[in-house]
Amino acid sequence: MLYLVEHFYSIQGEGRYTGTPSLFFRFGGCNMKCEGFGCEEKAADGTVVLGCDTVYAVNKEHFSQNWIPITNAKELLNVLELYELPRAVDIVLTGGEPLIYANNAIFIEFLNVLHAKGHQITFETNGSLDVDFEKHPIYKECIFALSVKLSNSNEHFHKRVRGDIIYNIASNAKGAFFKFSIEAESIDLGLEEEIESIIAHSLKTKVYCMPLGGSKEEVERNTEPLIEFCKSKGYNFSDRLHIRIWDQNKGV
Repeated sequence: MLYLVEHFYSIQGEGRYTGTPSLFFRFGGCNMKCEGFGCEEKAADGTVVLGCDTVYAVNKEHFSQNWIPITNAKELLNVLELYELPRAVDIVLTGGEPLIYANNAIFIEFLNVLHAKGHQITFETNGSLDVDFEKHPIYKECIFALSVKLSNSNEHFHKRVRGDIIYNIASNAKGAFFKFSIEAESIDLGLEEEIESIIAHSLKTKVYCMPLGGSKEEVERNTEPLIEFCKSKGYNFSDRLHIRIWDQNKGV
């Protein structure tokens, strides 16, 4: 089953295409929990769930009442008619982890129609789930923001860093870039070596580092130390513009 959590038309807040008007589809489900990020979300029953800043799109147990089951591609394509969109606006597929649906027939049909309509498609993925570019050539027309998780996620290394998958995606997609979430405290704790070991799997892929945080306060606290880190390494600093402007993640 394919689940859609939310959709919204905004600007891309982070990474290579920051500031670009984009229609976002947030899908439900993920192969990781990333409880190390320390973001909390209160469920309808009062339970406080720990995880990433979009834990409501990860934890089906406590948030499934807001997950919309999708039974055909038309239900997703109809979303485009709900907004007054410029022609062929960018489409961003995020989560959770959208690539848990990489082989879903409804998902593949959706991608093919989007491409036929002239939309640029960008996946925001943790880079740990493989894509079959030969079976589903539509993926060769997509951009992949590889948000490979670092040790601050508290996920096991062999689960979050899959060099073969990183290489496959970066080598076969229309475009790809690394995007890391970093808090100031981790910069002096072996972070440099950790990032270098990940990007070694695709040396020509550009690196963007963005401040960790689910609130404006957290993002601002982590920004200046991260800028200095990026300057020292030659990485690209990526703001989290949507959080800095609206101080929230949902619907922006």
